[in-house]
Amino acid sequence: MNERQTAFQVLNRIERGNAYSNLVLDAQLKQSGASPSSAFITVLVYGVTERKITLDWILSAFLRQPIKKLRPEVLTILRMGVYQLKYMEKVPESAAVNESVKLAKKNGCAYAAGLVNSVLRKIAASEITYPDKSDFIKYLSIRYSCPESLVSHYIHDYGEENAEGILASSVGAVETVLRVNTLKTDTEHLREILCAQGFETECGMLENTLCVKSGGAISACAAYADGLFHVQDYASAYCVEALDLQPGQILADVCAAPGGKTFTAAQILENRGKIYAFDLYPQRVHLITDGAKRLGISILDAVPHDAAEPMPELFGIADRVLCDVPCSGLGTIRRKPEIRYKDLAFVDNLTELQYNILINASKILRQGGILVYSTCTLNRAENDAVCDRFLKEHPDFERLGDYRTLLPHKDGTDGFFFAKLRRKEN
Repeated sequence: MNERQTAFQVLNRIERGNAYSNLVLDAQLKQSGASPSSAFITVLVYGVTERKITLDWILSAFLRQPIKKLRPEVLTILRMGVYQLKYMEKVPESAAVNESVKLAKKNGCAYAAGLVNSVLRKIAASEITYPDKSDFIKYLSIRYSCPESLVSHYIHDYGEENAEGILASSVGAVETVLRVNTLKTDTEHLREILCAQGFETECGMLENTLCVKSGGAISACAAYADGLFHVQDYASAYCVEALDLQPGQILADVCAAPGGKTFTAAQILENRGKIYAFDLYPQRVHLITDGAKRLGISILDAVPHDAAEPMPELFGIADRVLCDVPCSGLGTIRRKPEIRYKDLAFVDNLTELQYNILINASKILRQGGILVYSTCTLNRAENDAVCDRFLKEHPDFERLGDYRTLLPHKDGTDGFFFAKLRRKEN
């Protein structure tokens, strides 16, 4: 298997189909017979995807023609070459250049081999220069490979300093965090088991979490198959903690797939009580039920349901409700780099959906119960504004504490928001 050829094929499919990098990468690795832990391919695909704006800025200084006039395959090869030269220290310059030339010849772009060779050799001998900070939005856009519209959004909602922190955290490697399945093991024993299976870990910053430092694809190991953990960012763990769950309680998770928060909740409940988990699509409900089976969770009832529609048979039964609504995902661009390039106009349709889901979720909660509204986005219109509107129009609910916004550069998590609401007792 030629790793660069595989990465080239993945990047072309992402570019042509506007698809998610992780899905295309996984499919291509299986098709080509590559191991899921093919680190070089993974780093190259994610790196080129997340730094596309920066790579094009670098290239533009050495091209006589506009970027958009290049054949897409040639542009992909050039981006891959620049990324190896400037962001992969272990790749020799000669290899980055020569292998890029070979890619051009192998993929119907032999006519551009001389261009690829010349441009990459010049870039190898140069330093990266960014726009002047006097145009701070453009500087941040190029420096951290983010459209100016999204840069402006972050500045508007969180200020210049936080905006740069968010963007700086959005590029580069992201740690993998595991939630220890306390129904089957504990942190110390899981560390020993993973060590024996070739993984180096360290205790995470929250109880019952581990951070993976090395070892390959964690979901391919025996400990995963045995249900000793599930992968979960710290932000989601904080969100579940806010529910203040007690064993024996009833929880409704209205937008549950793929199930990570549901699984953590079941472990906090000590597999006692009841969890109702819903998702719109049956195939995503299967992700929840399959995960619960692997983890040994028996208190879960997962069924397809549109959370924007009421469920009268459950009105008033739940002690706790988790309302983790569909969102723009602007807090997860460090894990899903293609999100940064989406048109922000699609957010306008989300807030009304989020509000309707929150209303229907609130009807499931008993008096005195706690509801947590959450998103994995950094957009006040989807976060604070939705909750403020709900509280204004539903006087039978009150806010418990301040809204919580987690920022990657300050909290060491994905960007995340959650609000803790209580239904008043008559």
